[in-house]
Amino acid sequence: MSKELVFYTNPQSRANIVHWMLEEVGAPYRPVLLEYGAAMKAPEYLAVNPMGKVPAIRHGEQIVTEGAAICAYLADAFPEAGLAPAPAARGDYYRWLFFVASCVEHAWTNQAAGFTPSAEQQRMFGYGSYEATMDTLAKAVAGRRYLAGDRFSAADVYVGRTIGYGIEFGNMRDRPELVAYWNSLKDRPALLRASEQAERWQAQQP
Repeated sequence: MSKELVFYTNPQSRANIVHWMLEEVGAPYRPVLLEYGAAMKAPEYLAVNPMGKVPAIRHGEQIVTEGAAICAYLADAFPEAGLAPAPAARGDYYRWLFFVASCVEHAWTNQAAGFTPSAEQQRMFGYGSYEATMDTLAKAVAGRRYLAGDRFSAADVYVGRTIGYGIEFGNMRDRPELVAYWNSLKDRPALLRASEQAERWQAQQP
């Protein structure tokens, strides 16, 4: 028997990145919708993710949290979907997938919260400065359809949707390279399916 794939999510969260990835993978999965607050902090879910946050997946006996890690895991767990380059060609794939998870996420959220590290503090932060991080991201996607070679991959899911959020809710729209890259991805059928399903789930919540 195939291992059950369970997806823990809230349709108003960045778990929607993993939702898109699941639709790209094409394997059946069971969604578990969690409301913010008590449901995410309940003992049953803390046993899955002690941070009490979404997303998380359970694949058979394997539990994976953190959006970038889940995308990378799913690409490896379902190789038939073709969402990871060959191991010998994963330099850009790993580089940009985890650059966005470790630098862009932190730079963007700190900026949104109104915190800007001083010049002296920048060496304490993995991303250095917001401006340097956005410059690096813009250069990474400039003139490229895909981040890892000539095929769409899990890196495009995670990086692309993060940029999409930055354009929708932040000031990434001021970077034409980021806008062009997101525009090349935003109409993928798997993303549209995930977005439509998330809207239905949101309508069902009390």
